Order: sequence, then C-alpha cells, then structure tokens
Amino acid sequence: MKSVVFVLGYLILAPFVGALLDGADRVITARMQGRKGPSILQPFYDLSKLFSKQMIAVNNVQLLLNLSYLGFIVISGGMLFGGTDILMCLFILSTADMFLVMAASSDSSPFANMGAAREMVQMMAYEPLTLLVAVGFYLASGTFHVGDIIQSDLSPVLYMPGMLLGFMFTAAIKFRKSPFDLSTSHHAHQEMVKGITTEMSGTTLGIMNVAEYYEKVLILGIFALFFINSSWWSWPVAIVLCLGIYFLEILWDNVSARLRWKTLLFSCWLVTLLTAGVNLLILILMK
Repeated sequence: MKSVVFVLGYLILAPFVGALLDGADRVITARMQGRKGPSILQPFYDLSKLFSKQMIAVNNVQLLLNLSYLGFIVISGGMLFGGTDILMCLFILSTADMFLVMAASSDSSPFANMGAAREMVQMMAYEPLTLLVAVGFYLASGTFHVGDIIQSDLSPVLYMPGMLLGFMFTAAIKFRKSPFDLSTSHHAHQEMVKGITTEMSGTTLGIMNVAEYYEKVLILGIFALFFINSSWWSWPVAIVLCLGIYFLEILWDNVSARLRWKTLLFSCWLVTLLTAGVNLLILILMK
C-alpha cells in the first residue's frame, strides 16, 4: 500500500515539484547575477502558454517520440518511488533518453541534429557512472530493490561517498547545467539556439518541459537513496540534503563556462574512475 502511495505521489506531484524547483532555480540564478528575476511560478505560466498554443509539429513522429520520452521517464520514476529494481529503473531512464535523441533527429534542423549528437555524447559521459551507482547500492545493501535499500540500518552514503561525489558531478548533465549543457541550455548564451529543442514549440515543447520536471524529481530521488535508512529521521534529512545538492548544482551552473565535448567526456570518465571506480573497488574488497 505504501508503494502505491509513493507511486501516485510521484505521478501527481512530481511535475509540480519539478516546476517549483525550476522556478526557484531561476530566482536564485537571477539573484546570483544581480537581477530581480521572474516569479517562482514562472514555469507554470510558461507551461500554460505552451499548451494553449496551436499544436504544430515538424513531422508526424516528433509528438509521438516526445510522448514516449515522457512516458519512459514516468515509468522509470514510478519504479524508483515504487521501491522496485533500481537497475531496471536506470535502464528505462536511458531508454527515455534515446527517444529524446530520436525526437531531435526527426527533423532537418542542423541545430536540432547537432543537439542530438551532443546528447549522445553526454549519455556516453554519464551512463558508466550511473551504472556503477546501481552496482554500488547492491554491494552496500545486498540488493537492487529500492524498498530493501531504504530499510538498511545504515545509510548507503557511508559505503558510497565516492559514488555520491561522482553522481553529483555528472548530475549536472541531467539537470542541463553548465559546464555540461552542450545539447541544449536554459541560458541565452547557447550557440546552437536551443539545440535538441530548437524545432519544438507549443505542445511538443510543453511535453518536453514536463518530462524534465519528472526527471528532475527522479534524479533527486536517487540522491535521496544515498541518505535514507530505516530510521524515520533520515527522510527529512535526505530531503534537506537533496535540496542542498540542487543548490550546489545551481551555483556550479553560474560560476562555470561550458566545456568542449572532448573535455566533457574526459572529465566525466576521469571522475567516474577516481570516485565510483575506487569506491567500487573498496566495496568489493570489503565484501
């Protein structure tokens, strides 16, 4: 019953929580840059405007691919918050990313196609660490099952500090934060216009935004797994720490410049090796 409540909570509340986080992101970013910035509710206004526009897609499959992208993210998040297999959850999340790449590649825009190519590079950069994080949870708790991981006596972060640091590093890609916002960016300085979302407008762009809100909550949910244990107080602590991590991602976004794709790959793989790789080796030796 508890799993059903968590799944329904994710399905219903995640887009609202994600939009509020996006609004807070804009406000904090504006303050860091010495601007007043928009209202924290601006993402809701944007979505309302997008979904009220006439639905125009550049081809017959783009809307379907965008809906598939949203659907697989929702399924992945539902599995995580439902307490099922985290490894399968991450595999489905990767599948969702492939639908996004196909959606961007489905039109003839050079900016969208370049964004799709860069999205593939980003996937190559963060997927190895994501997989190692799932393996780390297994070695730390003896199971891939999220429902069992959160019932551990000790928080997994005590066994996986390196993986947490590595995941924080690569999460900037999933949050589309600088210096890793190569495929698309929420900032005006993107040299490819809007990259993968260049040819998306109205409903298709609205679906893309909603999917990003679901994914944002999903990624923060994975962060929460590092801190949650069988004690009730670990839940509020995990929420506070996740918000702190998100703030650090915003801060990093505002103090760093975008990297070249080769630097992105090298830095992510190096961090994966030095953090998750070493952490994984230690866990194996401990077992």
